[in-house]
Amino acid sequence: MITKAETAEIVKKFGKSENDSGSAAVQVAILTTRIKNLKGHFDEHIHDFHSNRGLLKMIGQRKSLLKYVARKSKDDYLKLIKELGLRK
Repeated sequence: MITKAETAEIVKKFGKSENDSGSAAVQVAILTTRIKNLKGHFDEHIHDFHSNRGLLKMIGQRKSLLKYVARKSKDDYLKLIKELGLRK
C-alpha cells in the first residue's frame, strides 16, 4: 500500500498544484509506485494469482493513461517516462 505522505509527495512533484491529484501524470506516478511496491509481494508469494490479476489491471490502466498523456503533449509524456524510469 502507498501511504498518504507518499501520495502527497507524488502529487507535489508531478501535479500542477498541491491538490492536483486527478491529473493523468499524477495518476500514472501513483500507479507506478503501487506497481513497484507489489514486486516485493510477488517475490515472496509466487502463486498469488488473484493479486496478479489486480497488478495486470493496474498496468493496463497506467498504459491507457500514458497514451492519453502522449496524445495531449509529447513533451510532458517524454518528461514523465524519464522521471519514472519507464521505457528504456
